[in-house]
Amino acid sequence: MARGWSQWYLYTFVSHAAIRSVHAKVRALTPRTSQHDLAKLLRRINQITHGWAAYFQHAVAQRTFDSLDHFTWCRLIRMLTVRHRWKWRDIRRRYVMPNGQWQPITAGGIEWNRTAAIAITRHRYRGNTISNPWVPGTT
Repeated sequence: MARGWSQWYLYTFVSHAAIRSVHAKVRALTPRTSQHDLAKLLRRINQITHGWAAYFQHAVAQRTFDSLDHFTWCRLIRMLTVRHRWKWRDIRRRYVMPNGQWQPITAGGIEWNRTAAIAITRHRYRGNTISNPWVPGTT
């Protein structure tokens, strides 16, 4: 039972294998020497990460989503750095606004959307809707 609650809740967590699988998919799409169109690449990365996040949005996963965003951002920046032969100052010049905030990575009208922006609904009370085969009278 959760502390301060009078009802039981089910907490689910993201497995390490699931995290490794999404990392492998992002890694496969963003090799350093990739010459794929950036707009198509961003669209595909958005599809993969947001589909994965939609599946795990009911888990205790906010930090996992943040770490996935960080991993994806680093892979994209590393790929763009090699592709355009940019230094760190070139990246900052292109992706940091004058007020110091980072702009999202965009290409051809497609924007890389953060996974951590997906709302997480953790506490789902399921009540008596689930029957228990070991307790008589609940089936």
